Amino acid sequence: MSLLTDELRALLGTRKVYTAPEPLGAAAGRYFGLAIGDDNPLYSDPEFARAQGLAGVTAPPTLICETNQYANLPMNSDGYAGHSWHLDVPGTRQVRGGNSYTFHRRVRPDDVITATWEIHDLTEKQTRTGADMLVVSSRATYTNQDGELLAVNEETIILVSLDGAA
Repeated sequence: MSLLTDELRALLGTRKVYTAPEPLGAAAGRYFGLAIGDDNPLYSDPEFARAQGLAGVTAPPTLICETNQYANLPMNSDGYAGHSWHLDVPGTRQVRGGNSYTFHRRVRPDDVITATWEIHDLTEKQTRTGADMLVVSSRATYTNQDGELLAVNEETIILVSLDGAA
């Protein structure tokens, strides 16, 4: 039985765009650094950041990839308020296949971030044990208020059949 239904196939090329309601702010970078245990002074000390050739403090690179901080979405039942494709395929479990990040420029406190997500590939495969799986590949492109490319996140989500081997 194919997991790639016409309904899922129709999602190919689907885009979701989230624009922050305000600039990132210096506090966001400072607190995110603390939350992830990264005490790099680039996130908290403007003089240090300027001595490194920056205009001022910046944020840990992956902060902009956490859309729950600015997507202005309602919380789901698990408390998550960020981007999701909501791929609820009966008889499957969802597994994160991984992320690959490319950072183009450090984020500044005055940046207003827009994340544009797009599903760019749907591929049917089988696990080593013969279970059907659907590999969903999407890409998030992060830009600022001037359209400057900040980062790209290639994400893979895998839907694995609970029925085991076909």
